[in-house]
Amino acid sequence: MTSTTLTVQHAVGLHARPASRFVKLAKSFVSTIRVRNITRAGEEVDAKSLVKVIKIAAAQNHEIAVTADGGDEEAAIAAIEAFIREVPEEER
Repeated sequence: MTSTTLTVQHAVGLHARPASRFVKLAKSFVSTIRVRNITRAGEEVDAKSLVKVIKIAAAQNHEIAVTADGGDEEAAIAAIEAFIREVPEEER
């Protein structure tokens, strides 16, 4: 299992379009990927479910914990880290 803690940079947090992209990215890996909003002391949820990702209510500057478990877990975490850190200018 590989995990990381990240700060959400997207202006709207992980809601709507960024959440959709986050889920699409998570679904591209075979590993089980889970995410939790640390700032809100939320429960860990399936990162491949758009409804569940939106429900964690991760706003801009919230800390999230992401874990991946499977054959491509390190690549999954690296890709998610890059996604969270590299926000398009129009979404800042």
